[in-house]
Amino acid sequence: MSLPPSFLDELRARTRVSAVVGQDVKLIKAGKEYKACCPFHSEKTPSFYVNDEKGFYHCFGCSAHGDAIGYLVDGRGMAFMDAVKELAAKAGMEVPAPDPKAKERAERRASLIDVTEAAGDWFREQLDGIDGGAARQYCQDRGLKTATLKKFGIGYAPDAKGKLKKALDRFGVPKLIESGMLTAPEDREPYDRFRGRLMIPIRDPRGRTIAFGGRIIGDGEPKYLNSPDTPLFDKGRQLYNLNLAQQAARKADRIIVVEGYMDVIALDAAGIGEAVAPLGTAVTEAQLQLLWRLSETPILCFDGDTAGQKAAVRAAERGLPLLGPQRSLSFVTLPDGQDPDDMVKAGGKAAFEAVLEKAEPLVERLWRHERDSSPLNTPEERAGLKQRLFQHAKAIEDRGLAQLYREEWLRRFDALFGRSQSRGQSRGGWQKKGGKWTPPLPPASAAARDIARTGIGGPQVAALLRGYALFPAALKDDVETLAELPISDPLLARTRDKLVDAAFSAESLDRDGIATILASDGLGAPSKS
Repeated sequence: MSLPPSFLDELRARTRVSAVVGQDVKLIKAGKEYKACCPFHSEKTPSFYVNDEKGFYHCFGCSAHGDAIGYLVDGRGMAFMDAVKELAAKAGMEVPAPDPKAKERAERRASLIDVTEAAGDWFREQLDGIDGGAARQYCQDRGLKTATLKKFGIGYAPDAKGKLKKALDRFGVPKLIESGMLTAPEDREPYDRFRGRLMIPIRDPRGRTIAFGGRIIGDGEPKYLNSPDTPLFDKGRQLYNLNLAQQAARKADRIIVVEGYMDVIALDAAGIGEAVAPLGTAVTEAQLQLLWRLSETPILCFDGDTAGQKAAVRAAERGLPLLGPQRSLSFVTLPDGQDPDDMVKAGGKAAFEAVLEKAEPLVERLWRHERDSSPLNTPEERAGLKQRLFQHAKAIEDRGLAQLYREEWLRRFDALFGRSQSRGQSRGGWQKKGGKWTPPLPPASAAARDIARTGIGGPQVAALLRGYALFPAALKDDVETLAELPISDPLLARTRDKLVDAAFSAESLDRDGIATILASDGLGAPSKS
């Protein structure tokens, strides 16, 4: 902690969270609290609450939580010390000096930002200078207008090893290396990392240049080159254009992820400003969290080729453990051989919007991938499909949501293979009142197979069902195994089916609820006899 805890405690005590948050969102009085639509994610029904008495805000939709300082940091993108200074000034408090190491770290970052900002200025000068002719022609060929070049700070790195190094020599070679502007091979003189490239600044949420992406002009490899990770830049935790897209995303009620920064720039020029791009990596968990602050269901766009579809599946699998009631993903497959830039050039904004309207929810995207990934002619191949789908559902940490995914995929599985919904009940597929059928359940678990082998009898089954009726939490946990249990006694089988039906259908279960469900069908908890 760079500041005394006592100072921070007093600052929080003097600051009304509602006064800070209320500058950005319209708060509505709700008892002792205030409520509003969450500023951290898109929603139509308020789930964001501010409590001045307790000194914090909390969103029940996206779990955003913090105090007044945290809101300025997370909501407005301010640095911690800047947030403290702003609140302290309003509270009439003097900020004590932070410890020397914290000050040193902050100064180090600030000095590196000075380097990257200066490099960006120099690159822009080169685009307009004598060396920038080929780059200007490239921009013209791509349809990049002057306003777009200025908005995104696009420049040019001349094809020379030492021009930037010389232009920024006032910072010294060590800082130029640390900021990623120079490459330092062993036993060789450091030289400019970016050469002969169109330069695209990568900015943090506050709009400060922290890194660069370079697109080769003419032939050469790699086609795109990003800054290395530095104290300023972690490519797995940044999204290109987030600084500009976050406001547009809240206005449009969506956030779009495309492959690269040239796609982002093309979409913005076409009037779609809510697009971002990862930076040379597959979409990471940290990037997904950034996206969910802006939209409950980010739209991920991928090429229609094999590589693009593999990337889509990787993104879906990476998102599975993080899914929740207000956190999902949708997927767009772009037409073969076309990227967003091609589409808006050929058909304008409307062409890309038409593709976005065909976005698939995550549940559909994974189903289609697994269904089409291998033949399904034999029972073994079909069992493999079911197993792969269940593995995906198992990855979802929200157990209730995982069960809903299993049920949805089982419904599709049955529909695909035309399985009769009037088959025997001992393998799942029981009928609710009104004739509505629930999906069949997974193959028998190891526990169920063990029970089948040992030949569990009527008294044991009755005792087991009685236990589940008395302990609903255990019923929820074991429902799939219970559904697979072979039961020869018709009355006990009927009781089992009602218990399983209740476990899948009811949002919450207790003993009285189970007793009511059983009694409504003329059943009771199995007797001890």
